[in-house]
Amino acid sequence: MFFETAKLAWRAISRNMLRSFLTVLGVVIGVAAVIAMVTVGNGTTARVQNELSRLGTNTLFVRPGQWGPGRVSTEAKRFTDKDVQAIREQVTGLRAVAPVNRGTATVIAGGANHSTSAIGTTNDYLIAQDWDLAFGRNFLPNEDRGSHAACIIGETVRKELFGAANPVGQNIRVSNIACPVIGVLAVKGQSGMGDDQDDTVIMPLKLHQRRIGGTTTISSIILSAQDGVATSKVQSDVESLLRERRRIAIGREDDFSVNDMSQIAAAMTGTTVLLTGLLGAVAAVSLLVGGIGIMNIMLVSVTERTREIGIRLAIGALEGQVLTQFLVEAVMLSIFGGVTGIMTGLALAFGVVSYLQVPFVTSPTIIALAFVFSAAIGMIFGYFPARRAAQLNPIEALRHE
Repeated sequence: MFFETAKLAWRAISRNMLRSFLTVLGVVIGVAAVIAMVTVGNGTTARVQNELSRLGTNTLFVRPGQWGPGRVSTEAKRFTDKDVQAIREQVTGLRAVAPVNRGTATVIAGGANHSTSAIGTTNDYLIAQDWDLAFGRNFLPNEDRGSHAACIIGETVRKELFGAANPVGQNIRVSNIACPVIGVLAVKGQSGMGDDQDDTVIMPLKLHQRRIGGTTTISSIILSAQDGVATSKVQSDVESLLRERRRIAIGREDDFSVNDMSQIAAAMTGTTVLLTGLLGAVAAVSLLVGGIGIMNIMLVSVTERTREIGIRLAIGALEGQVLTQFLVEAVMLSIFGGVTGIMTGLALAFGVVSYLQVPFVTSPTIIALAFVFSAAIGMIFGYFPARRAAQLNPIEALRHE
């Protein structure tokens, strides 16, 4: 019985394939948009988590002002060399303490020039960031003290200035500083925020403060805890020490923030998940539009086939059989739109993630929900036209021209 009903429904749909396709286009667009948005969002989240995991779970970032989920940066005094020294001496369980100042500089070598990020720090920066050297060496003590200029460049800077040549031993100019290249960083690629991590020049903190930043203060501190040491304990110790050094009264809010990687990862992944959900919800509205389109075309179909319905009712067809036929037609239309939308959405998502270079992470749950929802759309929006067809008066229907 059901097979015959489905066969009749398919015959009715195939009478005008173009109209049927245009009818379900809203469902196709809605399902495709939901799947594409969620898949791209999942890939972006996975990319962020992967990039953050590279920094290790034992890394903490200390910055002046308030930073983090639900908090806004406020004006606060920067750190000093004495703060860094105090953390190094009084906080136990630390593997590396790296003061960091950042700026932008133009680097020149021969006839080539390139604008890049200039970082002033110490050798501990590479330890805290788990960053190896492709070749070359770290800063010597006299370079670390700022007595002699030296710089370590990223792979992007090397390509821009020297091509495939080995730059170690060559001189470059960083802003107005003549700086010999002592090393090249190993390739890291893009960060979770899309920044090129290899587009950087690292120089001794003292040199950066004196010649680029024009300040003796420090904008941030990166800490790396020893294996087996809980970052929560290190975070608590650093916060207590800095509150004491910055003379923050009991009950007053910190004018600095200490965040570990788990907090940063939670904030970033939470943001991407929220955006994915919002975009998916907006795209889901197209499914409702598609359902309205199905209801509209089914009402037109009932009007066009009034005489046919009257004949079926006159020769003994039950109201339930007529209702089932039109309901099956609506569900078949929506399922066709759902399947087409799933394939289209996956294809679109694959193209976008390939372009963005993020993982292709599908969600079977979302695909299943999209399919079920598209079928439900057909049932819900097809019920009223189907019931209208089933309740037609056979005599009035046979009189219909």
